Amino acid sequence: MTDPTPDFLQATRSAYDTIARDYTARVPDGLSESPLDVALLTAFAELVRANGPAPVADLGSGPGHVTARLHALGVPVFGIDISPRMVALAREAHPGLRFHVGSMTRLDLPDGTLGGALALYSTIHVPDDHLPTAFAEIHRTLVPGGQVLLGFQSGDADSRTHLSERFGHEISLDCHWRTPETVCGLLTAAGLEPHARVLREPEADQKLPRAFILARKPGVA
Repeated sequence: MTDPTPDFLQATRSAYDTIARDYTARVPDGLSESPLDVALLTAFAELVRANGPAPVADLGSGPGHVTARLHALGVPVFGIDISPRMVALAREAHPGLRFHVGSMTRLDLPDGTLGGALALYSTIHVPDDHLPTAFAEIHRTLVPGGQVLLGFQSGDADSRTHLSERFGHEISLDCHWRTPETVCGLLTAAGLEPHARVLREPEADQKLPRAFILARKPGVA
């Protein structure tokens, strides 16, 4: 039987399965390097708590660093990642938290059950023609008033980069750099309301600016 999984999901899963252990060991929790990033995550957590007790899904949770940060901030949270090896490492590092394999383009969650959705540097692997589906899934699964925090590398214009190697491993992985304006437009088209955006300059060895967008599902819980 033919695997119905889209090619980009297969490629992303394969790449992160290949580099999972090296990525976990060599890429620290990047939020710890930027007080601004930490402040935005803290604001997101406060907005989620203010709207009710529904949990947050960390979409593209990787080794679970940020999932654990949200948990420490008092937010019920679980992680979803396309890579089974990343999920295994997250479970190993954070045995008290829940992680499972899945895709933001097809969330295995009931309608209206999430208080928030977090996606830090994971939408960059979703092609333009699939990103509206991912945002529609986020809208579907959020409660009224549910919050979204996106973080992604940005630039002056939308573009794509192909990675063939990382940490000494051969991979095949596309990265899509998008402007905040492009992403806000897609969120709005999915029925979500952007209410804050931040664009900060690269820090340390970062090459591209970092964009953050806070959005919400209209209505109140």
